[in-house]
Order: sequence, then structure tokens, then C-alpha cells
Amino acid sequence: MFVKNNNSNIKGFEESLLDNFAKIPFLSKYIHTRGWPYILAWWHRLSGIGLVVFLLVHIYTLNELFTPGIYEAKMKLLTLPFFLFLGWLLAAPVIFHALNGGRLILFENFGIRNDTFLIRCIIFLSIFYMSVMGLLMIMGNQSVSAVFFWLIVLAAGGVFASFLSSILRSRKHMIFWKMQRITAVMLIIMVPAHLLFTHLNLSMAHDSHVVTLRMHNWFIKIVDLILVLTILYHSGYGIFSITGDYLKAEISRTIVAGLIGLVMLFAAFFAVKLIILI
Repeated sequence: MFVKNNNSNIKGFEESLLDNFAKIPFLSKYIHTRGWPYILAWWHRLSGIGLVVFLLVHIYTLNELFTPGIYEAKMKLLTLPFFLFLGWLLAAPVIFHALNGGRLILFENFGIRNDTFLIRCIIFLSIFYMSVMGLLMIMGNQSVSAVFFWLIVLAAGGVFASFLSSILRSRKHMIFWKMQRITAVMLIIMVPAHLLFTHLNLSMAHDSHVVTLRMHNWFIKIVDLILVLTILYHSGYGIFSITGDYLKAEISRTIVAGLIGLVMLFAAFFAVKLIILI
């Protein structure tokens, strides 16, 4: 009886949350005419673009580890309550993009299209993730072995990616398309894990000595290289896919693809340089 009532309460909360979103003037028109999958598709794209911008800023900021004084001065500003709150909010588009990406993969590769159930799962898991991360940020005194943590995360991401790769092997799609899906499965695991890890306590990401010491480990260097290169490929191909919906001329698509490739290569150069030399 308790489980049944608890499930009813969760379901009622999710339905109430969806109803409240449906009352927002700008969204209500599209929710009632196009449905939630249309809204989620646009949120997925916008959150993805936002995360690309954040990634480029993040790479630029981490390059200041070569001058610890400047890095810690900026990180000290980010420890203020307002910026900590913004850091917590930043996890919302991350976890949404990851979970909604999982929903798309389930439909695209396994034919699962129970949108009502999956959207509820996205809402519930997003709230759970945000709550856990908020609790960790409030406590601010947790720690875990970086090697142990990332060994488990990398193994989990590799297993899921290998499983999807075996399914896609027989599909008649371009290798770039397949890599986009495979990297997505890895990032569903690795990116939310990265955010949780860096918010276990303030020193994990704000103390230049702690960050540098962790990055000196060869295994962590490998993890960081896999993570950043996977993100850059996934985000670059994702942006190219979005532009492809609006650019019909082949020459325009080629030029845009070249520009996107240059930006991602430029970011990859600085990221790899940081990881190897730090």
C-alpha cells in the first residue's frame, strides 16, 4: 500500500509539473499543437548549444592553471553563494541533455517510443540528480579516490558504448553518424559524473594545487583526453546536424562544416595541450 501511494504521489507531482509548464504562454501554444516531443527537441538543441559554449569557456579557464594565482583568484569569485547557485543550476541543462539523449537513442535504435513514460523518467531523474548534487554542494566535505571513481565511470561508459556499437554495426549509416550516437552513450554516463565529482567539495575544482595534482596522474590524463575529445566531436557533429536542417545548399553546408571543424580543432588543441603539459 505504501509503495502504491508513493508511486501515485510521484506520478501526481510529475503530471502537475507538466501541467504547469503547459501554462507558460510561449510554450503552451506549441505543447498543445506540436506536443511535448517537439518542445523537448528544441530544449535538447538549445541546451546542447549552451553546453558547447560552456565547454569552450571551461577549457579557456583551465588553461590558467599554468598561472595558479590567476586561476585561484577567479575560482575564489566562483565560491560566492550566488555563483555556487549558478553552478548548481548549470547542472540542469546537462542532465536534461543527457537523459533526453538517452530517450532519443531508445527510440532511434530500439523502437521504444513511450514518450509519456520516458518524459516522466526524465523529470524524476533530473530532480533526483539535482537534489543529490545540491546536497553534495551544501555538505562540501566529501572526497573519493579520483582513479577509483573514474575507473568505474569509464568502464560503465565503455560497456554501454560497446553495446550500442555492436547494434549500429549492421546499420547503413555513415561512420560520423554512428560515432555521434556512440559518443552520446558515453557522455550520458561521463558528463553528469564529472559534474558530481567536481562538486564533492570546493577544492576539487577551485584549488589549483588539488586540480593540478589530480591531473598529474597518467590515468586521469587518459580519462580527461577521452572526455574532452568525445565532447568536442559529439558537440561539433550535433551543431553541424542542426545547421543542416536550415542550410539546403551544399556549398553552405560545406563552409559551415569547415568552420565548425576549425573551432573544435582549435579547442581540442588547447585542451590536449593543457592535459599533457599540466
